[in-house]
Amino acid sequence: MRILVALAALLAAILPTLAQIPPSASEVRIYAGLHAAAAKGDTAEIERLIAARQNPNVQDGHGRTPLHVAVHFGHQTAAQALLKGGAKPNALDAQRYDIVTIAAVNNDVPMLKLALAGGCDPRAITSPYQGTALIAAAHLGHTEVVRVLITAGAPLDHVNNLGWTALMESIVLGNGGRNHTDTLDALVKAGANVNIADRQGVTPLGHAKSRSYIEMVRILEGVGAK
Repeated sequence: MRILVALAALLAAILPTLAQIPPSASEVRIYAGLHAAAAKGDTAEIERLIAARQNPNVQDGHGRTPLHVAVHFGHQTAAQALLKGGAKPNALDAQRYDIVTIAAVNNDVPMLKLALAGGCDPRAITSPYQGTALIAAAHLGHTEVVRVLITAGAPLDHVNNLGWTALMESIVLGNGGRNHTDTLDALVKAGANVNIADRQGVTPLGHAKSRSYIEMVRILEGVGAK
């Protein structure tokens, strides 16, 4: 069990280096057209360019559309203008991230709600880990994002290519603090399966016990976790 805990800690350190990549300062400097307008949050320019028939789904060198860029930088009105102008809400960048996952990782609840209202699919399988926005948010302990995604119909028990569900990630990649505990609680109350084990056969309860996450243990045992 100690080896598994150490492995989870190592993965928690490594995963951010493999996560979604926002546009760098050097990329932003050479952006033109809709990408430049999206990076600045210039809604009027976005509307002008779309009216002039610029493609709202053009991609940069990392496969990011202007919509991805606007969401990375938290420009809500720009994102809304792009969606209204024909941007594909479920487009994936080169790392297979959509704007729902980007907003979830950024803990940007208003942008997440805008994305979902604009036609984004909360059930989409995204990222190099074949996960979901819900798993990404649970990993980071973004409780309100998790609640919004649950309400939107995100799959509670999807298992990513690491062998983990959202509930499992709230434990093994969390810190046992308030945010991750509240995230776990929200998933449990929504009906997530508390007994889906990892690839080594260790259950969520087993991981919570091994880490002495007392409140998580209490929540899990309260619903009959094994």
